[in-house]
Amino acid sequence: MRVDDQQFQRARSPEQREARRRAILEVAEQLLTEMPVSDISLRELARRVGLSKTNVVRYFETREAVFFALLNRTIGDWLTALPRELPAAGPPAEIMRALASSLASRPRMCDLWSSLGTELERNIPAEAVRDFKLAHGDHQASLAALLRERIPELTEQSSRELVAMTILLLAGLWPFANPSPSVVEATEDPRLAGSRVDFAERLGRSLTVTVAGLLTLDPAGRPQRRELDPAGRPQRR
Repeated sequence: MRVDDQQFQRARSPEQREARRRAILEVAEQLLTEMPVSDISLRELARRVGLSKTNVVRYFETREAVFFALLNRTIGDWLTALPRELPAAGPPAEIMRALASSLASRPRMCDLWSSLGTELERNIPAEAVRDFKLAHGDHQASLAALLRERIPELTEQSSRELVAMTILLLAGLWPFANPSPSVVEATEDPRLAGSRVDFAERLGRSLTVTVAGLLTLDPAGRPQRRELDPAGRPQRR
């Protein structure tokens, strides 16, 4: 997608400006299918949009701000679809596997999420970070509420903790599950088979273990002496 520079300069109304922002985000999303976020410069983004770098900065101060906005938009779209992708009820392990599979099917979102701490939060004004984190916090609260609906034994606190752990596990596992070509070639050696990371499988397993631990804590976060049933839920006494 390319946008005429003169049209961008003439964008005056809020609707026009929002349309221009959407155009920039769509180009950024397309670039992510071609290269990692670390390789995408603001200059390249502007070139692909068909604008001067100065005009892009009118809408996003830095390239990091572009990807912050894209990540929040992508998460919002995911949360809209997620209720249809999770079982309405069932063992926590089944729900966590479905959650991991849903995440694995959205590689661009995982790319951006895993880049937050290492890349995107390094060159961004404090105000932009604050705006992003407030919107991101709303998304986390929505995900926590959805997971609590599916696993009623979770407390409000533990559901928020589960979301936080999901993001941390994703950020840690995604780069190892998507290594460089040289690492892929090296791990074709049968002796290194154990070092290959299946993202959906490993994340689903890790989240299942996390939920099992959270379900053994009381509301104050203290361990309880409660055994889990075969479905991974605390047994009632």
